[in-house]
Amino acid sequence: MWPFMTTRQQLQHTLELIKLERQADLEYYRQKVLLRSLRQRVEEGTTWYPVRFKQGYIGTGERLTIDIERIAQREGPHAFSSGKSVNVFCNASGKPEKEHVTGVINYVRDHSMVITLNSEDLPEWIEDGQLGVDVMFDEMTYREMELALNKVIKAEDTRVADLREILLGSHIPSGLSEKSQSIQGTTEIKKDVVTSSVLNPSQVSALEKVLRAPDVAFIHGPPGTGKTTTLSEAIRLVSKAEGQVLVCAPSNAAVDVLVEKLDHLGLTVLRIGHPARVTEQSLSKTMDAKIATHVHYPELKSLRKRMEQLKGTAGKFKRKYGHHERQERRLMYEEIKLLKADADLLEFHIVTELLNSAQAICCTLVGASHPMLRSRRYKTVFIDEAAQALEPACWIPILRCERVIFAGDHQQLPPTIKSNEAARLGLARTLFEKGIHHQSSPSAMLQVQYRMHEKIMQFPSTQFYQNQLIAHESVKRWLLKPHELPVEFIDTAGCGFAEKQDPETLSRYNEEEGHLLIRIVEALIHEIGIEVWLEEKITLGIITPYRAQVDYLTKLTEASPVWKTLHAYISIHTVDAFQGQERDVIAISFVRSNEKSEVGFLGDIRRTNVAMTRAKKKLLMVGDSATLGSHPFYMALLDYTQTEGFYKSAFEIQ
Repeated sequence: MWPFMTTRQQLQHTLELIKLERQADLEYYRQKVLLRSLRQRVEEGTTWYPVRFKQGYIGTGERLTIDIERIAQREGPHAFSSGKSVNVFCNASGKPEKEHVTGVINYVRDHSMVITLNSEDLPEWIEDGQLGVDVMFDEMTYREMELALNKVIKAEDTRVADLREILLGSHIPSGLSEKSQSIQGTTEIKKDVVTSSVLNPSQVSALEKVLRAPDVAFIHGPPGTGKTTTLSEAIRLVSKAEGQVLVCAPSNAAVDVLVEKLDHLGLTVLRIGHPARVTEQSLSKTMDAKIATHVHYPELKSLRKRMEQLKGTAGKFKRKYGHHERQERRLMYEEIKLLKADADLLEFHIVTELLNSAQAICCTLVGASHPMLRSRRYKTVFIDEAAQALEPACWIPILRCERVIFAGDHQQLPPTIKSNEAARLGLARTLFEKGIHHQSSPSAMLQVQYRMHEKIMQFPSTQFYQNQLIAHESVKRWLLKPHELPVEFIDTAGCGFAEKQDPETLSRYNEEEGHLLIRIVEALIHEIGIEVWLEEKITLGIITPYRAQVDYLTKLTEASPVWKTLHAYISIHTVDAFQGQERDVIAISFVRSNEKSEVGFLGDIRRTNVAMTRAKKKLLMVGDSATLGSHPFYMALLDYTQTEGFYKSAFEIQ
């Protein structure tokens, strides 16, 4: 479809797809929250109720923050996480209607939640009891994506129009511009690239392509190859040449990883975003925190304090008072107006100074639409984790730049999309994936990986990375213990381990496979020794594609003394939760085992790539070859494990 469409037609098509996605997301929210009773919402994890108000205080950036705690401490998954918008409500009797106030979650831990409220004062009803918290629908993100797409569609004879044609059309990126020549020709930067002790040759090559590219460039970073390190070095060098760069990623977590890296490299970093959506390590880099430590902040605070005092005094006057009192109140309101103008002007100067002095302005893709950034332009924008970013979101920062540097890996997890139709019609294909396949776009794949044993790396390298990955000497032979197999595939074919489907969630699980996997992992722990496991802090991740299997495996481990002892070093999650992470040992439960040999969404082999490449020293896989073998990728995996001597039948160990 794409080759026969103009760039504007492509973008118009994408605009229709993001509208489909918005409808699907809103319908999901409607079904899960708006149309559910309070009891159903509590059971399904979209509402916490009842909760207890513990305390309120002024948090980072002078924002009102509250601590709450669940009274009924329910187990099981819920929809709340850092950065999500929520609605705090009161159901106390005697209220004419449900009282509520919105806010953003700072963090959730066990049965406690910290929320920054979108309010200057604590609601009067906050201590009335019968409090609850609902998750909210994120309307703003869709609005900003649609706005950006419309601007790119309409662009003519502008830099945005050039980048549109380069990324989506047939335009070939230009040769070295004066800008890129000046960057490449800077002696100090050349010296930095060549002598950098933290970069290997493939990383240096990628860095040089970034510095030379006048329009776009792509850093392809397979698992464990130091993509963040390479990107951070590129940001450091480009910011040195250009004075300031914009740095974006699709998630707050990914932005904060870069903020920490860049701060460590000595850059002046400004983190744009709600303080509640920022990690503790990045809080000091936020605009709110920097304003609070600015030399002129005491003056600003004094102006605001005087305003509040006058408001309080003026509010005490009533109409029944005489002419003198009314005149005095009028003068107070005039003074308040003047104080507000002074405070706004002072805050504007503080914000402008902070923006101008930053070498790297860091935010999410949607965060690039922040009012503070709308009038500013940048020579270069860096987009990390671009292969996980929806195309419409990427255009938001691109609208504000002269060139764009993408970093990511399109062989790992794609963006999360709720509309199956939108995904099928092209929304799942990212701007990174479209651009990196453009024959003339400068791109470089990082080749040396620092994470996993060479035998764990070998199969993914062959299947996804043209067999170009190289295991660094420091990791290529590391094992849990001498002579331990780095990879094992336990085949359950013929065991009768049939998958089941949860009738409500439609998620899959496999009870017998779950029991077998837990037994194998416990045997491995005993083989290594619990004392050794604790002493060496060996980490273990159990990954399965299906939420129902996560729940079942978690249930199996709850009564085990082994798991209780090692719980700090063990995690059980779906693939998505492990993206970007690593563990010493990874155990995978594939779940699917059926007479029709259907693999379902295991057919998106990028998910399995992510799961396998989290392992550092040991990769355990449990699955049914009779089912998995119907797919060519899993057939190749079975062939690899048999050839290398990593294959076992479940009958051998039952």
